[in-house]
Amino acid sequence: MKFKDFTRIVIKVGSSTLTYENGKPNLRRIEQLCRVVSDLKNRDIEVIIVSSGAVAVGVNRLRLPCRPSDTKGKQAAAAVGQCDLMSIYDRNFAEYGYVSAQILLNRDVIEHEDRKQNVINTFRALLDFGAVPIVNENDSVSVEEIVFGDNDNLSAIVAALVEAQGLIILTDIDGYYDDDPRENPDARIIHSLDAITDEMIEAAGGNGTNRGTGGMRTKLEAARFAGQHGIETVIMSGDNPKKIFDLFDGHSVGTHIKVK
Repeated sequence: MKFKDFTRIVIKVGSSTLTYENGKPNLRRIEQLCRVVSDLKNRDIEVIIVSSGAVAVGVNRLRLPCRPSDTKGKQAAAAVGQCDLMSIYDRNFAEYGYVSAQILLNRDVIEHEDRKQNVINTFRALLDFGAVPIVNENDSVSVEEIVFGDNDNLSAIVAALVEAQGLIILTDIDGYYDDDPRENPDARIIHSLDAITDEMIEAAGGNGTNRGTGGMRTKLEAARFAGQHGIETVIMSGDNPKKIFDLFDGHSVGTHIKVK
């Protein structure tokens, strides 16, 4: 199957896509994303969003001079920022007649079979009701994402939980390159991959921006996990969410990690 044939997808959107350098929400881009998702739903495509950005928005909302370095400060910023983000999502989806739903996950929830099944049941019910689930790790009480983790891998886990066919990772770069394009102007984008190797992950580097926790490394890890569960992944720029339409119209966008 190709993306144009998929009926259930997960879209992961990073902090660098959702916010400006100063941490304030990029309202135009969020509006575009919500419009695209709403139109996909009009095509009877079920969409789950895994959204970062809570800490970045919270830092701005609290008028902090910089991102806190201590865990409790990051958790407080996440608690404030998550409210702001969900309010923006809710208003925008309501414009197109859709209801958004917040799901905050901790890693221990999906590591216990009974709790995991409860999460799956909630997703199924929300999708049956036509809602747009918006997922984030529960940053205000969980330290895993803030200290160690990322929402790239969370998005792959969610995609596996809901049995999605495709995962779209929106980021601040337009795909996977054979070298770092920020340092090497001759780096070339690779539009299609059949597998993710350990060597590729090791060479991928660290964080992409100072507003997020994940770089290309975590995106490749997520794509590999998704592939192991039969889910195809596209890594693409989030600068113009309308390009998601190109993907569903059968065009090549970003880097497509296929499933054999």
